[in-house]
Amino acid sequence: MTTQPQDNFAQQRRHSATRVPAAFAKLHAAARGARGGGGARRRPRHASSAPRHAPFAPSTRLRPRLCTCAIRLFRTRKWVRKAENGQKPPQFGRSPARPRPLPPAGPASLRRSHPGEWRTQEEGPVVIGGRVFTSHRSSRAGRGPASPSSSAPPFKALGRPVPSQRGCPTAGVFGVGFAGLLRVRLLSTARAPRTFGWKMESNVAEHSAGSEGQVSGAKVIAQALKTQDVRYMFGIVGIPVTEIALAAQELGIRYVGMRNEQAACYAASVVGYMTGRPGVCLVVSGPGLIHALGGMANANMNCWPLIVIGGSSERSQETMGAFQEFPQVEACRLYSKFSARPSSIEVIPSIIEKAVRSSIYGRPGACYVDIPADFVSLQVNVNSIKYVECCAPPPVCMAEASAVRLAASVIRGARQPLVIVGKGAAYARAEEGIRRLVERCRLPFLPTPMGKGVIPDNHPNCVAAARSRALQLADVIVLFGARLNWILHFGLPPRYQPDVKFIQVDICAEELGNNVRPAVTLLGDINAVTEQLLEQFDKTPWQYPPESKWWKILREKIKSNEAVSKELASQNSLPMNYYTVFYRVQDQLPRDCFVVSEGANTMDIGRTVLQNYLPRHRLDAGTFGTMGVGLGFAIAAAIVAKDRSPGQRVICVEGDSAFGFSGMEVETICRYNLPIILLVVNNNGIYQGLDTDTWKEMLKSRDATTAAPPMCLLPHSHYEQVMTAFGGKGYFVQTPEELQKSLRQSLEDTTKPSLINIMIEPQAMRKAQDFHWLTSSKM
Repeated sequence: MTTQPQDNFAQQRRHSATRVPAAFAKLHAAARGARGGGGARRRPRHASSAPRHAPFAPSTRLRPRLCTCAIRLFRTRKWVRKAENGQKPPQFGRSPARPRPLPPAGPASLRRSHPGEWRTQEEGPVVIGGRVFTSHRSSRAGRGPASPSSSAPPFKALGRPVPSQRGCPTAGVFGVGFAGLLRVRLLSTARAPRTFGWKMESNVAEHSAGSEGQVSGAKVIAQALKTQDVRYMFGIVGIPVTEIALAAQELGIRYVGMRNEQAACYAASVVGYMTGRPGVCLVVSGPGLIHALGGMANANMNCWPLIVIGGSSERSQETMGAFQEFPQVEACRLYSKFSARPSSIEVIPSIIEKAVRSSIYGRPGACYVDIPADFVSLQVNVNSIKYVECCAPPPVCMAEASAVRLAASVIRGARQPLVIVGKGAAYARAEEGIRRLVERCRLPFLPTPMGKGVIPDNHPNCVAAARSRALQLADVIVLFGARLNWILHFGLPPRYQPDVKFIQVDICAEELGNNVRPAVTLLGDINAVTEQLLEQFDKTPWQYPPESKWWKILREKIKSNEAVSKELASQNSLPMNYYTVFYRVQDQLPRDCFVVSEGANTMDIGRTVLQNYLPRHRLDAGTFGTMGVGLGFAIAAAIVAKDRSPGQRVICVEGDSAFGFSGMEVETICRYNLPIILLVVNNNGIYQGLDTDTWKEMLKSRDATTAAPPMCLLPHSHYEQVMTAFGGKGYFVQTPEELQKSLRQSLEDTTKPSLINIMIEPQAMRKAQDFHWLTSSKM
């Protein structure tokens, strides 16, 4: 239907004057029929054809009330012109001394107040002429001129036909008198020629507090996140989610605008790992959400809490080919623990609470909440929103006492024990308990890549430098939050003894027994189960002999491997190799810094050289082996560190190939002035590359698409210029001395980010390995 403009009274005076008599004529004709007079009813022009719409024929019970309505409508013509002069509207059918009782049902009735005060009341839907209207009514008690600040919003047609109802449809409007009514207009629509409704307007200013009781969907979403203690949001705004980001910022939630949804999702997931409460990734509909699926899958595989909020097409346009329409809820179920679309704005708080709770309870993971575009700006009554109390931390589950006693017995009987510390132990905040257990029982331990720092890497019981030998010869292995997947070679020979006994400690029952049947399973919170094991060794103290043959084998292998690495690092040939670079970097790194690492050889070699001394301070490609996570992880780590431990530095060590996945996030780093130090270890390729002379010679005879090896990148690329282009500091280094100088300057400057482009030998490789990096043996 067409809507009438909200112009002033004088501009619509002629419009009302022509409509009101027509309305009266229709009601008056019906009233005459109700009284039985006035002559015969007119027949249709074409008697043989049925009318397009049913005639207005009220029942016998309604006719007396309808007559009254017609009379009152006629009387409005007398005061509609006087209203411009501020004269008080007549109170039809009322006596000041004996006011007529108001009807108990129907729209909200008028209330009297002290003289001179207007009261505005919101009314429910009103049915007039077969259409639905919403309204406000204003009333004024006593005498005196109307207050300009006491106007009432007009009736607004909802525009949908309704079936006829018992009782006069107009009685709810006119049966209570005309107090506060300053205009009556008949509205007509092109789609419904014979239906009509009434629009009531005031000639005074709109009530200033008319929208105070309304709240938008965007603000409901932001407040629901705030209530659930969500503090960080990453994303890329656009239709229809921009308002959500603005509302979140108004409530104090930190919003970081990224350059790609994948990087935004990676960053939000790291917040969950570091803080224990999920970060939020905010994305637009369709392609925006699809770009974020990689981050959701990575979070799920790493068991990190994450909330993804995605805009979607409007509900009224579903299946119509709407803008960026996509089955988002269904698609996200493959990559998340929970995926849902709220049915109304009122249920958004409960949906978000469940998403947050699902992301941190049990095995942590990603959750998705789909927000239709029309929800974002839709206004609802603030009193209809009930925010759900912040969900409590996950309940602490303990292992069965009999299983704990059995595990302690198996450890005591081990000839060559080994403790493996995974990132699950880091997430569980079990560092204190595991360290006490290792030191009390004098057990050797091996951290997984992101388990580094749960116990400091320089601890005398750490056997990371003899990793392969420790896995191959151990007869009892205790797994604290580590899975027997590809990272630990599935627990199978030849990397393990065929009869090795595993003791699995995990929060997830489905993980217990994967690939290898364990000797003991301890299902529960890793920190709580560690305390249970400590109680057993408190009751019956036991220590593994530090001078045993097992410790001797491990120490000899540690010494041998470290000697080989130092020899490689001491080489003075140029270009540099990996070990030369990492030993120079390790010498200057602060002990409390975050180390982010990704790449192939860059990540693998860097893990063995770069030390971590604190839990949750190493971030890498993880269980999913995802390339492109580095800059997103670094940004999230820097944001969290800025709030929780100001002064801590973030060192992001990237291979040149890995840097290319998310290199544009350098602009994000500079925009938020995050003092991140990026080290790009540049070998001109993936795994290996070509030097400049070889590359030029190759292109002389053939095209690069047929001649260039697939793993090669453009030699001698100046990645540091990406940083300087956005205002940061860039360094191009080719010697150990240049590397040390540039790193020292970058660490001293805490006001700007830096990128050090480190040129190394394109054919540089790792030192010789006993086993292939997966499972096949080289022996």
